[in-house]
Amino acid sequence: MGWLFLLALAASAAGLPDLSTPRAAPEQPLPFSHKQHSEVGLKCAQCHPIPEPGDFATLPKTEICMACHKAVKKDSPHILKLAAWHEQGERIRWAPVYRIPDWVSFSHQRHTAVKDVTCGSCHGPVATRDVLQREKNLSMAACMSCHRATGASNDCVLCHDQR
Repeated sequence: MGWLFLLALAASAAGLPDLSTPRAAPEQPLPFSHKQHSEVGLKCAQCHPIPEPGDFATLPKTEICMACHKAVKKDSPHILKLAAWHEQGERIRWAPVYRIPDWVSFSHQRHTAVKDVTCGSCHGPVATRDVLQREKNLSMAACMSCHRATGASNDCVLCHDQR
């Protein structure tokens, strides 16, 4: 028991991120409703493609947004701001909602290829949210629990970079 306490204390002192608790929505540069966009039929991968090697789901480029917003709500102050960024070739500086430490390796492609694993498995019911906040536990314990439940390996080197 004493070694667990010391390990927890060391982790706390190292400033490890707490990924186990929900966190309020960060302030975003533009309001964005995943619910509204999913209701018109958009799927996660249309705005968040996973390019090779498949580790990261990307954030949408302004041209993806502007494909519709050239005509839809084009007079909205927020869409005008989006259009200006698009014209200037600037990306939207979205504040991260879900982020794992740099020393953890995670492949979106590998996970979404697993039967019954969806984006919502790790990110929650994003398609029903007007404002996105971290509501799912992405701690190592939660990942290991999911791996046990699905029969996936819990070998350390599967997720942790060897330094």
